[in-house]
This record gives sequence, structure tokens and C-alpha cells, in this order.
Amino acid sequence: MAHFAKIENGIVTNVAVVDNAHEATGEAFLNGLGLDGTWVQTSYNANTGKKFAAISDTFDGTSFKPAEPEGNLGFDEETWSWIMPDPEIEEPVEEEPNAETV
Repeated sequence: MAHFAKIENGIVTNVAVVDNAHEATGEAFLNGLGLDGTWVQTSYNANTGKKFAAISDTFDGTSFKPAEPEGNLGFDEETWSWIMPDPEIEEPVEEEPNAETV
């Protein structure tokens, strides 16, 4: 099976599965089914687009990039993922002994 991502304004809005018999003409095949738009092939093994497309990913004309999460520190081109800050670990607060419980 072949997979195609629908691209609208550089954003993935849908991912469809197409029989291998229609892989070479996937976009035309999907448009012929009434699923009009721009369709780009995507691949689970990252043969195309660096990663398998997911809804909300961006597409720059060559590669799919995960949707940008809030609070990120940038994008790591090597791991092809967003860099997130380490979560802050709150230290437990020791309570003063209460006169009623002593």
C-alpha cells in the first residue's frame, strides 16, 4: 500500500492509503475519487519526506516536519525532532509540624 498526504498551505490535513496499483499516479487517482487537492507521497520508512506524514505536520516541498510544539527550544536537524526543555522537577515541600499533630 502507498500513502499520500494532502497538503493545504504547507500543512498536512489528511493522509490516505492508495493501492500499489495506483502508487505512480496517486495524486491523480485521489483527485479522480473526488478528493481534490495536492497529494504528496509519504513513507513509513522515510524513503520520502524524512518522516511519515501526520496531520498538522508541515511540508516544505521536500520534507515533512512535526507540528511545532509550544515552548520548544528549536529544531534538531539530526534527529528531525523538536528540542523541548527538560521538565522542571518540583522538590517536595516539608511541612512544619503542627501543634495539634505533635
